[in-house]
Amino acid sequence: MKIAGIDIGGTMIKYGLISLNGEISAGGEIPTEAEKGVDNLFQKISDIVELYSKEELLGIAVSGTGQIDGSIGKVIGGNDIIPGWIGTNLVEKLEQKFSLPAVLENDVNCAALGEKWLGAGRGKKDFICVTIGTGVGGGIIMNEDILRGDTCVAGEFGHIQIIKNGLECMCGKKGCYERYASATALVRMIREKTGLKLNGKEIFARERAGETVFKEIVEEWIDYLTDGLSTITYIFNPSLIVIGGGVTKQGDYLLERVNKSLTSKIGVNYKKNLSIRFAELGNNAGMLGAVYLLLKKTGKLQ
Repeated sequence: MKIAGIDIGGTMIKYGLISLNGEISAGGEIPTEAEKGVDNLFQKISDIVELYSKEELLGIAVSGTGQIDGSIGKVIGGNDIIPGWIGTNLVEKLEQKFSLPAVLENDVNCAALGEKWLGAGRGKKDFICVTIGTGVGGGIIMNEDILRGDTCVAGEFGHIQIIKNGLECMCGKKGCYERYASATALVRMIREKTGLKLNGKEIFARERAGETVFKEIVEEWIDYLTDGLSTITYIFNPSLIVIGGGVTKQGDYLLERVNKSLTSKIGVNYKKNLSIRFAELGNNAGMLGAVYLLLKKTGKLQ
């Protein structure tokens, strides 16, 4: 049996046919076309499932953007980048249409579960996942499951305030973590101080080459990043923090500096057993985490 895995992003939808042990085949991606609304999105998801109609499908596993009650598969909040998405019970719609079990969970929660199943969190019952991208997202693995919180919105680390009266955030507050420690923030800091519009890969290339202004800005960004990580560490006292996102492509070159900076900001009993690892599953983490949830739902998890 196989699973139809789908990862809904703001710009692209990734999909694949996934085995019960997490092997991905027959995958691809298509534009989300978010502005066309939820009905168009549902048609795209349906078309993907129908691609695999000749397969013996166990079910449909979806990782999605927004605040999601994963216990029922309903979108309960977030930015309305897909008109009509908030309030949609995607699991109910999919199960009614295809007569197959389905799951829907927030993309960062799914990434955390994917890393727990097959990635950097293998073998760990408890750890924290932080994703660095357009914003800063979080997933909390506790007792081998996602800690969703009372209203299923736990882990919004990006909105921890780290600067009093700092930059305004989309959430309405000022000084939020993601306004200083996201990949978007790094791009903004470079643009403001150099006038250059560069992506993360270009920024780190210039920094590695020894350009002084780039080294100074990246160090400042790492300092912001570990300010937030230190707060998370003091709250959860984790033995593992998994960091995901495009910046992790810098590998040990960046990881060692993040470790050094964080270690200088936390007490001895917090760093005693703490390990920081970069995520291992890349862009497939969300889909694989959704598959993990479907396997649990259907009792097929090995």
